[in-house]
Amino acid sequence: MIDITTELVRGLIDRQFPEWKDLALKPVEKSGHDNRTYRLGDDMTVRLPSHERYASAVAKELTWLPVFKPLLSLPIPAPVAEGKPDEDYPLPWSVNRWIDGDTVTHANVRDLNEFAEDLAGFLKELEAIDATGGIPAGVQNFHRGGDLSVYDSDTRAVIGQLGDPYDRKRFAEIWELSLATRYEAAPVWVHGDVAVGNLLARNGRLSGVIDFGTMGVGDPSSDLVMAWNFFDAASRQVFLSGMRADRAAVDRARGWALWKALITYAWNEPGSEASKWGKRVMDAIAQDYKSL
Repeated sequence: MIDITTELVRGLIDRQFPEWKDLALKPVEKSGHDNRTYRLGDDMTVRLPSHERYASAVAKELTWLPVFKPLLSLPIPAPVAEGKPDEDYPLPWSVNRWIDGDTVTHANVRDLNEFAEDLAGFLKELEAIDATGGIPAGVQNFHRGGDLSVYDSDTRAVIGQLGDPYDRKRFAEIWELSLATRYEAAPVWVHGDVAVGNLLARNGRLSGVIDFGTMGVGDPSSDLVMAWNFFDAASRQVFLSGMRADRAAVDRARGWALWKALITYAWNEPGSEASKWGKRVMDAIAQDYKSL
């Protein structure tokens, strides 16, 4: 990982965009893992990949976000400028318009069913955008929208290591079910990382969607993971109905959610916030599957 500091970013701005050298610069409160984000003045953000593996997202966002923006009813990042690698920072980076809103939490969403409808509506708008020329799912976006079986060995390994109170047989059954079908329709645009950290709320409702770094074209089931990551039983059904997801798509989506929850639980320090998040999602998936 690259050590990205306010001083480093200030230097990049001052050298490459001297017209902004007098604008205040500060890190945003929730910056994310793949990229570091800073607020520049009142109206812009600076976004820098934290590792080379995330760098290809910069050109992708610069190319496609201006195409998406007029076709979507909610705000998304609007590129302002492209930063170049230099002696202090070896990767491309970008400057985007600031979007008002707070990171989504259960506390700032006024009604989960309404939020589920809003999110499904946005994702269906994204799926409806012409995917011709879009970048296929694969290594570039960590296979979001692609074949879930690429994560088969990691998933089975974690399931095999689970102890009480987890039902390894049930998780293995859920995983097998997720691999049993393939997406056979035309590829559509997927965001790739539909998570609370990339969703903004204002006045209790979804107000913006950010971080399209893992976008691609393929199977939209990977964009359904919020069904278990955030929603309760009732709003989960509202969301999945709004996405018009059939049984096979739901099975694949549950697999995407399970894979991420398992590795997050197992690969982080026990008791850490990340590990506790993984456990909560695993519990939600197991309970949902039990009720079928």
